[in-house]
Amino acid sequence: MDSAPRATTEQPTESGYTEEGSASWYGEPFHGRRASNGEIYDMNKMTAAHRTMAFGTMVRVTNLTNGRTAVVRITDRGPFVDNRIIDLSRAAAQAIESIGPGVVPVRLQVISGSDPFGGFFTVQVGAFREKDNAERLRARLNALYPPSTIQQVALDEGTFYRVRAGKVSGERAAQKFADDLKAREGFHTMVIRLDDASAGGEQ
Repeated sequence: MDSAPRATTEQPTESGYTEEGSASWYGEPFHGRRASNGEIYDMNKMTAAHRTMAFGTMVRVTNLTNGRTAVVRITDRGPFVDNRIIDLSRAAAQAIESIGPGVVPVRLQVISGSDPFGGFFTVQVGAFREKDNAERLRARLNALYPPSTIQQVALDEGTFYRVRAGKVSGERAAQKFADDLKAREGFHTMVIRLDDASAGGEQ
């Protein structure tokens, strides 16, 4: 969730960049809500949420259990669940036959878009139901790892306040910062891309 900011430019992605992990999918009640890139989320379109890839990145998703593939466009942020790397739209989940299982092992391959390692990132260190608890943590972190912020998000389970620390240039540096925070503070950390204008439609 910190290093000195530097100017970055959108670069073509590294050829063949891949990532493996688990994919989930989301439909209702997010269908019709605004996604993080400002678009209205349509679960019947081939889109997905990813924590660090730039909006507009095109990604080929392969279900490693059956070999089925789908190409999706990154429009949202998430999933905010351990051990999952992408949250697919319902249409994309249908394409790779992951509706029933819910969570499946996948390989992601970036086929076009910006450099997945460039840009600015922050590290999420916690999520609270009580705003006061989030504010106390943010204030402590802001003295050590500025800027520290709170993102309010409304989910079916209620409103949550996500606390994030730092503004780091480059995904690799952000991951190192996240690892350092975990070691020093004991936080459960997640690296999140900082977007110029986030509408907060995250999962």
